[in-house]
Amino acid sequence: MVASAGALTPEVLSQLRAKFYEDSRNVLAQNVCTRINPLEACISRKTMEESQHVFSHKIEIEGKPITNQKSSGRCWLFSILNVIRTAFMKQYNLDEFEFSQAYLFFCDKVERCNYFLHNIIKSAKRNEPVDGRLVSFLLHDPVCDGGQWDMIVNLINRHGLVPKAYFPESYSSETSSRMNSILKSKLREYTKVLRYMVANGASDEDLENQILNQMVVIYRIIGICLGIPSETITWEYYDKSKNYNRIGPITPVEFYEKYVKPYYNVNDKVCLVTDPRPSNPYGKLYTIDCLGNVMGGKPTLYNNQPPELLMKLCAESIKQNEPVWFGCDVNKRLISKQGIGDMRSYDFQLMFGTDIHVNLTKADRLLYGDSMMVHAMAFTAVSIDNEGKIKKFRVENSWGDENGQKGYQLLTAEWFSEFVFEAVIDKKLVPADVMDVFKQEPIVLPAWDPMGTLAH
Repeated sequence: MVASAGALTPEVLSQLRAKFYEDSRNVLAQNVCTRINPLEACISRKTMEESQHVFSHKIEIEGKPITNQKSSGRCWLFSILNVIRTAFMKQYNLDEFEFSQAYLFFCDKVERCNYFLHNIIKSAKRNEPVDGRLVSFLLHDPVCDGGQWDMIVNLINRHGLVPKAYFPESYSSETSSRMNSILKSKLREYTKVLRYMVANGASDEDLENQILNQMVVIYRIIGICLGIPSETITWEYYDKSKNYNRIGPITPVEFYEKYVKPYYNVNDKVCLVTDPRPSNPYGKLYTIDCLGNVMGGKPTLYNNQPPELLMKLCAESIKQNEPVWFGCDVNKRLISKQGIGDMRSYDFQLMFGTDIHVNLTKADRLLYGDSMMVHAMAFTAVSIDNEGKIKKFRVENSWGDENGQKGYQLLTAEWFSEFVFEAVIDKKLVPADVMDVFKQEPIVLPAWDPMGTLAH
């Protein structure tokens, strides 16, 4: 039988094998990497020695305790609540405090399922085929755990906040995959019903009534798995001076409006992204088709700016004592155990005779699927040298206190430029010309665009 062009024939495989054994370093590397994690084998000791968790500018109060999202994709909720609590703890003289991440998770699950069902109707009215790219994408993960900044704003403005003690974690908030699998199956089942109704000319009123009936079941599943928050709370607490305090009864929205918003108002913040793809020029406003979580809420908007501006504004925010929520590709060049993100963290060249991540630009990595926003955290400190150059950032993560330096990471400025994609900054720090971009009509990116992956 004649071999096809490009086939890995025995002769080709023999050549590959011979090439491998020509260099004895390959054998040494093989001996190491067949026994331990190959990434750990590539960790640069020199980088670890030179990376000190010491910073020239640090926010006054960092939140306690270190939070842990466990086996869930709630980083976006944990990180914003970590940011908000710093000003709250200072105002109310608290040693430790957490807002309930499970509360916003509950609200998002209910809202997200409703938003998905309305997206199905919208796509059906656009004559999108069920096996087309858009509907296939929506059906792939109808109710994921992730989210974006404007989705946070929607949740907090509509549902408020509560202290963690008043809506604690559950099995399904900490390990969400089982609950999600049940919800996904129901949402796919309901997709068939809604698409059939649209195809047969159902009225908008009939479609809304159908979704309401479907949401009765969805709410039941979520409520059984997560619990259902009380309509009001009464918050009792001791401050640092051991004084007893009591607030309530009060609704979660009132709690946010009266006791949180004066010190951290989500409406005063804006989301800036850095997307260097040639198709998406800086200075433009973007949104993503079908991306959101709350019907009637804010659309998800991306104000695209150069990474240098984002870095500068993050540093300025920290200098003004406010931590910064940001989204990044945390999996690249991060020594997780030691909490060091540095372009020199791993010496792949030494181990494998080739490098990774550096042969593609940031734009290339987005285009070819090698990088995207997958995690949200909070900047709490920055180092700036005598020449005014930003060198590194301190990061509060939500992976517990066993990772990094007791839960904190160090990310270099070079790492920021390559793997940070968005940051949320107070409007008062953002230049007027950048704020003017929000007045533009947004350019719509497809639902599967990599800039939306933090919400998937």
